[in-house]
Amino acid sequence: MTHRIETIDVQGSPMEVFIFEPEGAGPHPGIVLCQHIPVGHTGVENDTVTLKTAERFAENGYVVAAPFIFHWWPKEEEMQVKRDEFRDDWTTLDLNAAYDLLAGLDNVDGERIAVAGHCWGGRVSWLAAGSNPRYKACAVFYGGRIKNVLGEGTPPAIELAPNIRCPVIGLFGNDDENPSPADVDDYSAALTQAGVEHTFHRYDGAGHAFQSFNNEERYRHEASEDAWEKVLRFFAEKLK
Repeated sequence: MTHRIETIDVQGSPMEVFIFEPEGAGPHPGIVLCQHIPVGHTGVENDTVTLKTAERFAENGYVVAAPFIFHWWPKEEEMQVKRDEFRDDWTTLDLNAAYDLLAGLDNVDGERIAVAGHCWGGRVSWLAAGSNPRYKACAVFYGGRIKNVLGEGTPPAIELAPNIRCPVIGLFGNDDENPSPADVDDYSAALTQAGVEHTFHRYDGAGHAFQSFNNEERYRHEASEDAWEKVLRFFAEKLK
C-alpha cells in the first residue's frame, strides 16, 4: 500500500507524519498511530511493524496518521539518548499536531478518531488519550513505563487516567516484564478508579512484542491475530 508524508511544524521543529488512506472518498474514521522504537530505529520509514500496522488499519477502512515523534533529535542520534531525553510535554505537542492534521483531511470524519500504539507507542497512546479529550477510542498494545515520569515537571502517564474521555482496550502478554502483569493490574485499577470504560485482554504464553512478526523469538501468531480481531471489532464499535 502506498502512503504519503506530510511535514508539519511543531515548535519550530519539522515533524514527518506518514498518512495511509483506504479506498473511497470517505469521510472515513481516523487513527493516530504511535510508533514503537525497535533497535536501530531512525524514522517511521524503517519501522516495519508500524508501517504494516498502519497498512492493516487502512485496509480496514481507517485513515492513519503515524507521526515521527522523535523529530526533536537528529535521526542518526543514538536511540538511548532519545529514550533518556524523551519528554511527555514535547510528545503531547506532537500528538495534538498529528490529530489536528488528521482531523482536517477532507476524507476524514474529525469526530471519529482513535489512537493506538505498540510498546513505547502503547504508552504514548495512553498519553494521547489522557491529554486530548477528543479521542473516541484508545488501544494500548503492551505499553510499558506508563507509571514512569518521562520529562522533568511532567506527571507519570498513569496519573492522566482521570482525563481520559474515551474507552480503552489493552492487549498484554502474561510473560511480559514491561509491563508486567502487576503493572497491567495497576493500569486497570487507575482506569477503574477514574471511571474509564476499558477492556483488557491478556495472553498466556506471550511476552513483550508478541505482534512483532519480524521477531521470530517474540512473535506469537495466534495471540497476535486474536488481538487484531479484538482491536478491529472494538474500533468498529466505537468509530463506525
